[in-house]
Amino acid sequence: MNIPFFNYPFLYKEHEKDLLSVIKDVSSRGAFILQKDLFNFEERIAKFIDSNHVLGVGNGTDSLEIILQALDYDLNKEVLISAHTYIATASAIVAQGLKPVLVECGYDRMIDSGDLEKKITSNTVAIMPTQLNGRTCNMDEIQRIADKYKLDIIEDSAQALGSKFKNKFAGTFGIAGSFSLYPAKLLGSFGDGGLIVTNNEELYNKMYMIRDHGRDKDGEVRVWGRNSRLDNLQAAILNFKLDSYEDDIDKRRSIAQQYQNELSSLKEISLPQSPNADPDHFDVFQNYEIVADDRDRLKLFLAENGIGTLIQWNGKAIHQHKDLNFVENLPVTDNYMKKFIMLPMNTSLSEKEVSYISTKVKEFYGK
Repeated sequence: MNIPFFNYPFLYKEHEKDLLSVIKDVSSRGAFILQKDLFNFEERIAKFIDSNHVLGVGNGTDSLEIILQALDYDLNKEVLISAHTYIATASAIVAQGLKPVLVECGYDRMIDSGDLEKKITSNTVAIMPTQLNGRTCNMDEIQRIADKYKLDIIEDSAQALGSKFKNKFAGTFGIAGSFSLYPAKLLGSFGDGGLIVTNNEELYNKMYMIRDHGRDKDGEVRVWGRNSRLDNLQAAILNFKLDSYEDDIDKRRSIAQQYQNELSSLKEISLPQSPNADPDHFDVFQNYEIVADDRDRLKLFLAENGIGTLIQWNGKAIHQHKDLNFVENLPVTDNYMKKFIMLPMNTSLSEKEVSYISTKVKEFYGK
């Protein structure tokens, strides 16, 4: 059996006729930039996650940079981020002349609130929690800390569109939130794309201008901006995919539950929390990342048996890139990075394939 980690061809072929119809419709209208399909998509996402304002932008990294540019913090101020996140989280901060400060991850692999509070200084201006692998952090604790120290919350929700904590959607807790529409994401485009969400109208108006060369709705340049517009063709494709998005989430949660049922007895691995274990969390399972003993040999064994896996961030946390000159001591994250591995998680998977993957994991550990 051959089970790739990603299965882009299947996801295309499953809806080939409809997708080609969408592409033909947009192309025949010559409607490529800032057209009705984009505006409709923004409105639908706003309704879906219960946010007042949504902006489609060029990619997830741009969405973070635009938020930070609009907030206009003083140079060299500090933004707290999880040590277990993609380099883009930190690079967006650096690009705006700010300093990313890394915080340990906790037992749930999310930002650790205890270490978070310890890292706050007089230079701290914001907390940027990563809503990782389709799970939203315990936002009660993060909100408590932010309120106590008068800090902004900016959510890196690149992997968590549709995820909720206490029935509130990822991306809507802070002053602004960011999402990625990269092809591998839950709601993936046919290229790059990103979203910004906010309930702050003044901030929205400024970000609206920044994404399009600083121009307001009348075309007048009001601020320094950039070119970062989600193109209309991608928006039309995403509009089509949004129709079945909740079904796709249900499928991922079903796959996660099957992994839980088949692998939870193994002492050599630690699984993500099962879908219905905690009523406060509604996880969408962008990824299925486990903590595994003898991770590297497990990865090789699964590959030999036709199963694609992935080690997130290419197996390195941000501070482990020596040329970036981070000095933080993060032993918990360091230990996790030796053991993290992601099993296949996408809507193309059948119950038979998930069972085969689980059987091979158990076989590796002699069970």
